[in-house]
Amino acid sequence: MNKNTLFIGFMLFAIFFGAGNLIFPPNLGLASGQYFWPSILAFVITGIGLPLIGIMVGALDKEGYIGSINKIHPAFSVVFLVAIYLTIGPLFAIPRTASTSFEMTLTPIIHSSSPIWLFVFSVVYFIIVLYLCLNPGKIVDRIGAILTPILLLTIIAMIVKGFFDFGGSKQNVADPAVYSSSLGGFSKGFTEGYLTMDAIAAIAFSMIVVNAIKATGIKHANNIFKQTAMAGVIAAIALAVIYISLGFIGNHMIISEETMKRLVANDQNIGVYLLITMADTGFGAFGKYLLGIIVALACLTTACGLTVSVSEYFHSILPKISYKVYVFFFTTISFILSNLGLNSVIKLSIPVLLIIYPVAITTVLLILIARLIPTKPITQRLTVAVITIESILSVIHANGWAHIGFIDQLPLHQHSLEWFPIAIVTMIIGYIIGAFMKNSKIIVYEKE
Repeated sequence: MNKNTLFIGFMLFAIFFGAGNLIFPPNLGLASGQYFWPSILAFVITGIGLPLIGIMVGALDKEGYIGSINKIHPAFSVVFLVAIYLTIGPLFAIPRTASTSFEMTLTPIIHSSSPIWLFVFSVVYFIIVLYLCLNPGKIVDRIGAILTPILLLTIIAMIVKGFFDFGGSKQNVADPAVYSSSLGGFSKGFTEGYLTMDAIAAIAFSMIVVNAIKATGIKHANNIFKQTAMAGVIAAIALAVIYISLGFIGNHMIISEETMKRLVANDQNIGVYLLITMADTGFGAFGKYLLGIIVALACLTTACGLTVSVSEYFHSILPKISYKVYVFFFTTISFILSNLGLNSVIKLSIPVLLIIYPVAITTVLLILIARLIPTKPITQRLTVAVITIESILSVIHANGWAHIGFIDQLPLHQHSLEWFPIAIVTMIIGYIIGAFMKNSKIIVYEKE
């Protein structure tokens, strides 16, 4: 293992070690009860494994995902990437950073998710975001570089203390209506991993990693892929240890019925409550408030980075509108949505993620397969089209917006994984059709 591998591994770790994502493992641990291990392992697959695979696949074409997705269809490339940037930007991820920061800092003080206090907090929060994004410099990067190791050390200390404080407690019992089997626990953990949004963020930000690797002197796509894969193992192990540890502690934390009713009545996020409780139990009020401040600052730097990235992307496809206009527009949208509260932002994101994630996973795997097996465009186009339609119909049916009877008959539907066997069957059909299309050229990714 050389120093470049370690450097890239730590860079990947820093990219995906988001403060906002720390709320999900404890909550999953609490809810999954006796099905903790299949649930948390599935969460690790979607929350860590898929994002790292996404980064690696982005290195297969010299133009990154823009180049490889364009080979599926240019129109799909634009629509798909716009949907991803809006999802990880002003619609869900950026508002979530603000509402998470509010619940980690002010909620423990006022003991309520007060809409008025949330409004005041988000005004200040997004004024800072707006100022930093309109005056880009190295300050955000420097703050982020300092906060990441501080946050990591804080979380490690909290995990170690948490094992002593809660590890010996009895394991929670899962709600049988939600967790009825190990497979049910696995599927729940798999879809809970969607909430991190890291797999789709990997598609948007893969070129940042690829360019950083190229800066070390590695130029050829195959070598970049191998280097990313080796470094990805380092990042994956570190992230998995943190997520599994937080989930394990949450799995052994007891929330009384009275406390749960209060959390629901105050619309407080349970994952945030568990994190705060870990810090408070382990290190008292000082630990609780220190964690809140660190998480809030880390979320702020994330919000700035996302706002800049989304604004730059939209400016690149619609250059007539200035970068500053995009920053102001996306900051305003994020501010409005953040005032819905953390739980509401998460709930709103679920239907969208249940559509985007199957399409994203399918797209990434199709690109990877096309690199290994000669593939014609019809295979990718047919599979992506079918999965997109199926995902939309499944979400419409699941939310009761319309009754679509055949959805209930699909294999793995009860686990929200019906898209997977459909993708395999459609891909096989696509290869068969492609075999008869003699004039269609095989997809080739540009390596240099």
